Amino acid sequence: MGEPLMTPNQASAGELLQLIRSGRANTRADLQSATGLSRSTVGQRLDLLNRAGWLRHTTNTSTGGRPSHRIDFDPAHASVIAVDLETRHARLAVLDLAGTILAEHTGPLRITDGPDQVLNQLAAGFPDLIAAAGVDATHICGIGLSVPGPVDFETGRVVEPPSMPGWDQYPIRERLQTAYADHVGPSMDDGPVPVFVDNDANLMALAEHQANHPDCSAFVLVKVSTGIGAGVVVGNQVYRGIDGGAGDIGHIRLHDRPDALCMCGSHGCLAAVASGRALAKELSRLGVETTSGSDVRRLLAEGHPDAIRLARDAGRRAGEVLVTVVTLLNPGVLMLAGDLSGVPFMTGVRELLYQRAMPRTTANLQIVTSRLGDHAGLIGAAAMVVEFLYSAARADARLNRLAP
Repeated sequence: MGEPLMTPNQASAGELLQLIRSGRANTRADLQSATGLSRSTVGQRLDLLNRAGWLRHTTNTSTGGRPSHRIDFDPAHASVIAVDLETRHARLAVLDLAGTILAEHTGPLRITDGPDQVLNQLAAGFPDLIAAAGVDATHICGIGLSVPGPVDFETGRVVEPPSMPGWDQYPIRERLQTAYADHVGPSMDDGPVPVFVDNDANLMALAEHQANHPDCSAFVLVKVSTGIGAGVVVGNQVYRGIDGGAGDIGHIRLHDRPDALCMCGSHGCLAAVASGRALAKELSRLGVETTSGSDVRRLLAEGHPDAIRLARDAGRRAGEVLVTVVTLLNPGVLMLAGDLSGVPFMTGVRELLYQRAMPRTTANLQIVTSRLGDHAGLIGAAAMVVEFLYSAARADARLNRLAP
């Protein structure tokens, strides 16, 4: 029997839940070994989790010996609403706690209409979405919202977002809670529905890391769509910086483009040169009708020569910035995602990285594209909710409220 992972008599029900969810301990004997708790105390902790409906038990029969009883987190006992808000449209979904999409909807929505109108419009779509998922509205445990701007995660407010006029410091969490109550009703725990907000690149990085690269200790995702941003996962945790500004690489300035005006008001930002918006503007100048990163994505899929050339050039400009990012963070995986993340853009990135970065920096670096695609933001938003609500401390607090 190995040494306990926790100090005896201090492992709470919430901490046992973490062991179960992570797969480190999925039998009573494993839980005793990992925590140093007695069999009876483990039983008491499991009773709390069972009464909450958070666990499922299975029995594996064998040809010899005693059958084994496995304990797992039950991802079907509640559901999450996830929203991936873009500048011109929004994706909405209901997911179970394992990140499986049960129902989804994508529709036009202009972020420039302002937070009050946009959030109410989102909430108005929740009842039909919940019905399509076939879940009970009272089993919705939280909402995760992905937005295209820097977020102070503690307050859930965006901070000086260039592409979200009128949203700076707006109380998104509180407004969405009110809109949810108006359109859907009470939450699972009868109080305001928990709402969590984060930057889109952060949540895409969280989803892609958990789904496809869980063993990578340093992971970077770069989203290149209307703007450019990066999400960083270090030691299985999203790195946000002190106030949510980490990863805002689209506003790193290039030395030779003082003519390029960015939405942030500065000149020479990477986003003003290499984003989907920048390429759409350049293609329009060349006589190709293009209004957004989505249009550029369509042209790339069609093999349009000017779009391909510009995307490769944009990849090279992004590569100039990513040389520093890769040298600083030394990631095992650099993932490209978003409208421009295809072969031409990746080719440009690779050229610059391998040309300018030290060989030691890129020797063990994988440069890949998104595997979750347009679902990454939704899955990441749901994962954010689950990670918080079922953390040890929050789980214990919820269990205390459920106690008779």
